[in-house]
Amino acid sequence: MAKKAAKKESGRMSQKEVLPGCEIYGLGLYLVREKAFVVSDLHLGYEEMLNREGVLIPRFNFHDIVGRLGLAFLALAAEGKGIERIVVNGDLKHEFGGISEQEWKEVLGMLDFLQQHCREIVLVKGNHDTILGPIARFKGLKVLEEGLFLPATSTYVTHGAFVPDNEEFRKAKVIVIGNEHPAISIREGVKAELFKCFLHGKFKGKELIVIPSHNAVTIGTNILKEKVISPFLKQPLGDFKVWVIEDQPYYFGKIRDLQ
Repeated sequence: MAKKAAKKESGRMSQKEVLPGCEIYGLGLYLVREKAFVVSDLHLGYEEMLNREGVLIPRFNFHDIVGRLGLAFLALAAEGKGIERIVVNGDLKHEFGGISEQEWKEVLGMLDFLQQHCREIVLVKGNHDTILGPIARFKGLKVLEEGLFLPATSTYVTHGAFVPDNEEFRKAKVIVIGNEHPAISIREGVKAELFKCFLHGKFKGKELIVIPSHNAVTIGTNILKEKVISPFLKQPLGDFKVWVIEDQPYYFGKIRDLQ
């Protein structure tokens, strides 16, 4: 459905490149000069929380994420693009107040998997990561409180739940956030379907890229209908560009043209 609807835009913008050197692979963003791969909002342990609340669903999020990431890594390797650093941009786990048994098992498993595909893992703290520290220390990793500055491209990677107040953020030209779990509904006739998506717009003169969640349990927030939560997006969004993710990225033009 997304492929068919995107055909009219395919000749105007890249289906993969959000900005020069910022490319979509799966649900992650590859920064070419930095050889960095950014993912966000995995929410490992989400199913256990739902089970406790009486919503009985199988535990598939971890395996779905590993499958998606594996395909992205294969695609990068096929194009000769190496990964020096993987940045987990917040909400690696789901629970706010503790670490569930499922989270311990799946977060450690995910970090082991990611370490097979890069030289360094960087964890940026998300609003769900209040007690991520014990797991990070167990793996010898640090959790960055505000974000990661990549000087080669003047890019600042931050979760997106708040606007950082530091010199590196102020001098950055490109901001990459998660947090919002952006998705968009595409209508064809009487049928409408919700898809995860990437967004590109501006924030106070800086380029802003919003990446979708890797959480397979939910699609995300329909930016055409639902209230946004990130302070970076508390602004008119009509000029933001949209890349819908189905079997591959599809450029869909601007939000205002889809409303």
